[in-house]
Amino acid sequence: MKNWQTHIEQAEQSCRKSGERLTKKRKQVLSVLLQADKAVSAYELIELYSEHYQQTLAPMSAYRILDFLASVHLAHRLNIANKYVACAYIGCEHSHELPQFIVCQQCQRVDELSACSTNLAALIDEIKQTGYQLNSPQIELTGTCQACAIKSEKQSDKAQCKEEATCAEKQVKEVVYNQPLIDNLSPTANSR
Repeated sequence: MKNWQTHIEQAEQSCRKSGERLTKKRKQVLSVLLQADKAVSAYELIELYSEHYQQTLAPMSAYRILDFLASVHLAHRLNIANKYVACAYIGCEHSHELPQFIVCQQCQRVDELSACSTNLAALIDEIKQTGYQLNSPQIELTGTCQACAIKSEKQSDKAQCKEEATCAEKQVKEVVYNQPLIDNLSPTANSR
C-alpha cells in the first residue's frame, strides 16, 4: 500500500478521535499490514513482523492486535482465507458499514471496493426478506487479478506455441523420415 507512513499518521488521529490508543506494537503491526502486498495470516504477519523489526511477536499478541485493528476499522479479517488486510480507507470520513473485497485466487492480492450505499441497502433489504440475519455483512468475492490473468494468458500462449511446435516437428519428422520407409515398403519397390 502506498504512503503507509501517512496511513499510520491518519490511523493515530482516528484512534485519538475515538479515544483509543495506537500503541507502538499496534503501529508496527499496522505498518506490516500496510506494506504487505497481499492479505496475510496471523502467522505470516508474525514472520513479516520479525523480518521488519528483528523482534518476536507472540501469536496471542498478534491476534489481540489484529482484533483491535479490526475493531477500529484499520484492518479487516477476510473470512474466506482467514487472513488480514489493512483497510484501504484509513483516515477517510465515510462509514465502514459493509466492507467489500475482491481476492485474487492465484496471488492472494486483495482490493477493497466501495459500492453505492443504495445498492448495498437494497441488497441488505433483500437478504432480510429471505429471513436471514446477517452475522457479518462483509462481502468477499474471488477472482483473478489483471496481473495474474495476463501471466496466465502468456503461459497458456507459450504452452500452445510449444504444443504447436512439437506437432510441427512431428510432422516434419514423419515427412522426412517416414516417407522413404513407406516408399521402400510399397509393392513396386518390393517387386524389383
